[in-house]
Amino acid sequence: MKKVDKKIIIPIIVFFLLICLGAVGYLVFKNINIMRSYENYHALQTVPSDEQKNTDPSMEAPRIESPADFQRMMSVNSEIYAWLSVPDTNIDYPVVQSEEDDNFYLDHDIYKDYSFPGTIYSQSCNTRDWRDRVTVLYGHNMLNGSMFATLHRFRDTDFFNSHPYFYIYTQGYQLTYEIVTAFDYDDRHIMNSFDFKDDRVFQEWLNAAKRPQDLYANVRQSTKLDLNSKFVVLSTCQDSGDGRYLVQGVLIKSEPTKIVETNKEISENG
Repeated sequence: MKKVDKKIIIPIIVFFLLICLGAVGYLVFKNINIMRSYENYHALQTVPSDEQKNTDPSMEAPRIESPADFQRMMSVNSEIYAWLSVPDTNIDYPVVQSEEDDNFYLDHDIYKDYSFPGTIYSQSCNTRDWRDRVTVLYGHNMLNGSMFATLHRFRDTDFFNSHPYFYIYTQGYQLTYEIVTAFDYDDRHIMNSFDFKDDRVFQEWLNAAKRPQDLYANVRQSTKLDLNSKFVVLSTCQDSGDGRYLVQGVLIKSEPTKIVETNKEISENG
């Protein structure tokens, strides 16, 4: 048997070791990046003091506490304009919209640093005042359950039926959305594919909301829809990676919120 030349085999071994070390290093960096993103978002949530919790109920004041400190959020990044909360999921995040690049936050955090999980974001085709007939929010389907991964809980009919609402907080208001439909969809860009200013097109969207082309869709037939309805569509990848999974709700209520200061610190570099 021919003897293998050490001058050949050693560089090959070193090469593969470097590849392995690089892969391990990437995974470590990725996990640190994900954890840092989570801590950054968590730090922007409010922590009511005991004094604030015991506010005199006889005083006239807004009755809902926002989970986000908007003054602090805007000091971190002026492109943060809302907070999204979906009960009994891991979805409790700020919402951003880039002024320069529609998909910038696909892989950047609230500090505009590279971040594998990205941030929950909308695109410039939507306004920031939630008055559009349809607003689409995007988030990754992360394997660790962060970002929009737990939207997939709405595949379960019992979970869908027992969780009818999600909430969006703006500076001064809580917007309550009743979840109409949770279903598999294709890869079409919704806002580029439909002219929702056209009443006929929007009416077709309303009809499809009650009769989506997905045999396993969950639908809340009791929800009332008309041409004045305001939809928010939460969009993420399907587990298979083919197409999108959508959870869409319609605005049913807008209520004022309290201003609550946060006691948490945010590091200068995130």
